[in-house]
Amino acid sequence: MESEVLIIGGGGAGLMCALVAGRRGRRVRVLEHANRCGKKILMSGGGRCNFTNTGTTPANFLSANPHFCKSALARFTPAHFVEMVERHGIAYHEKELGQLFCDESSKQIVKMLLDECADAGVRVDTSCSIERIDAIPGGYALQTTLGTLSAPSLVVATGGLSIPSMGATGFGYEIARQFGHAVLPTRAGLVPLTLTGRPLEELAGLSGVSFPVEARCGRTSFRNAMLITHRGLSGPSILQISSYWQPGQPLRLDLLPGRDALEFLGDQQRNRPAAELKTVLGDALPQRFAQRLCEIALNNKPMRQFTPAELKKMAGQLSDWPVVSSGTEGYRTAGVTLGGVDTDGLSSTTMESKLAKGLYFIGEVVDVTGWLGGYNFQWAWASGNAAGLAA
Repeated sequence: MESEVLIIGGGGAGLMCALVAGRRGRRVRVLEHANRCGKKILMSGGGRCNFTNTGTTPANFLSANPHFCKSALARFTPAHFVEMVERHGIAYHEKELGQLFCDESSKQIVKMLLDECADAGVRVDTSCSIERIDAIPGGYALQTTLGTLSAPSLVVATGGLSIPSMGATGFGYEIARQFGHAVLPTRAGLVPLTLTGRPLEELAGLSGVSFPVEARCGRTSFRNAMLITHRGLSGPSILQISSYWQPGQPLRLDLLPGRDALEFLGDQQRNRPAAELKTVLGDALPQRFAQRLCEIALNNKPMRQFTPAELKKMAGQLSDWPVVSSGTEGYRTAGVTLGGVDTDGLSSTTMESKLAKGLYFIGEVVDVTGWLGGYNFQWAWASGNAAGLAA
């Protein structure tokens, strides 16, 4: 066998696995179906790649088995990746909440990974399609556009279904099923929410308005900016909660996060009795949004005219505003795919299949999904490292 490790997928997880295995002296070959590696890295973070989050913990991930990610994350931390970034002289900065971005370009991260692979003797082939995979004695044989390739170890790093315009497919799930693995239902995560009918009409003309909210679904909440779009709602708080929300579930917004709404309104009534409600709210919220709130749901009049009962009702509305969403924008704009290869069939230490020796699944194809803010890249690095040490 010409290779000891074949890796399907030249994204972050695949390249990390390749360079780690290559450093161990393994003969590694990466097969990428696109014309270049790391396309998702290249477009992430507005082209500057939010390559990790210094505050990464297992609590920042969704999975049917929340314990599965612990081992890999503990053995390859954000500090390990930052060390590589610094060794390659890549300037970076912390934007907010532990999110690290390149100062210049995400191309630097892809180049770093490819340079590390080259130094480790890894062969990387792009524009390579795989037509068939078979288990053979001692390993796996792949029928590809480059011919028949075989190796004792096969690593599946194909990613999920998000952003199909970049070539995302469900191929990794097909491989998993072929070898007896369960695949948990998939859906779009870190994705804008869509509104239809009256809820969308009520926000007409406000596209581009952004302000902080706390978005809540069940017991989960995220406080960050919300952006009104011509299709519905986006922004970090909405993208975060979208991974927890499903159609039909109640979704609520605190429009004055960090404030006691009743206390705020009471203070305004005492201090500015002649000011109209839309003016008062316009100091705490974008003016256009405040005016629209008063038009569609709140009674606009001078603050002195509100009764205590009216203030209490209004405070409840401002701190618990219902969002009636019809769905999400789907995989087309999703940052990540929820669900995937069931972790029950994998070793949490090595990412190796419990059903097929020498078969590994890493990165987004696995049922481990991070929050917005660099967590999914850290899972790619950590799971890739785990498989790279074992394959």
